[in-house]
Amino acid sequence: MDTTAPHNAIADHYEVVVIGGGAAGLSGALALSRARRSVLVVDEGRPRNAPAAGVHTFLTREGTPPAQLLEIGRAEITGYGAQVRTGRVVHARARDEGGFDVHLEDGAALTADRLLVATGLVDELPPIPGLAERWGRDVLHCPYCHGWEVRDEAIGVVATNAMAVHQALLWRQWSSRVTLLQHGGADLDRGERDRLRARGVGVVAGPVSRVLTEDDRLVGVETADGATVELRALVVATYLRARVRGLEGLGLKVAQAQAMGQVVGTQVETDAMGATNVPGVWAAGNAATPFDQVVGGAAAGLRAGAAINADLVAEQARRAVEALPAA
Repeated sequence: MDTTAPHNAIADHYEVVVIGGGAAGLSGALALSRARRSVLVVDEGRPRNAPAAGVHTFLTREGTPPAQLLEIGRAEITGYGAQVRTGRVVHARARDEGGFDVHLEDGAALTADRLLVATGLVDELPPIPGLAERWGRDVLHCPYCHGWEVRDEAIGVVATNAMAVHQALLWRQWSSRVTLLQHGGADLDRGERDRLRARGVGVVAGPVSRVLTEDDRLVGVETADGATVELRALVVATYLRARVRGLEGLGLKVAQAQAMGQVVGTQVETDAMGATNVPGVWAAGNAATPFDQVVGGAAAGLRAGAAINADLVAEQARRAVEALPAA
């Protein structure tokens, strides 16, 4: 559903079009609309954290359902004159005369002076039967997001890359009942095995063949040799792919995202304020910083929004000087 300021209809041109309406996009839109810029947020309505019951480690918003957080954010930005349009950007490009063309899936065509890309990322899960259906519920990835909710439970960590030992030791902070499931990735060396054993983390050999559920909750996994491991939560490292489909025409530089020397996904390259390699385009949130939680995405959106406003101020000052009559 479109959310618009009561005194303003959807227009064809905006000073800033924000692509993506999660925490980063809404935060950027809030900064810009409070700076009296004309702002449109285009949002598909598919937030990454939609399956989660609540947002965590976001001061004053602890446990808020994701949909409610976005509803509050939309109300705040529209209160300052920003607009929200439900839809997907299928093409965007720089205009020869300056600014950008933005085309939506429904055929709408817009222009903008600046763009803020806040499209987030896609979590690509290992192809284990039953895994995707539990994602964000009892198949988890971030202990700071979900660790408290599964404290002291039996937690399995699916090893998909060389960071698995780090994951298992990290989750050990929340429960003494952690098991590393050697689904894939490199073999454990002596030092890794010693650290796991010293911390009481169990190790189960062999790949995971399927997730076991009962009464709509995870109860364990079955390994390829038919063994069953009883669990109440499963941790998996996803491949974090920046969501840039439809934005190829901008020419954004997309690089590998790395953690502990491992390639774990892709991200839009930006500077500290969110500026990309394309003049006039900023990026914020998980599209640019895949490891940020919701509060970090909101902070990045604010920084990018402030930088965009400053860039527009500088351009307006330059044009005003050029328009001055000759002395």
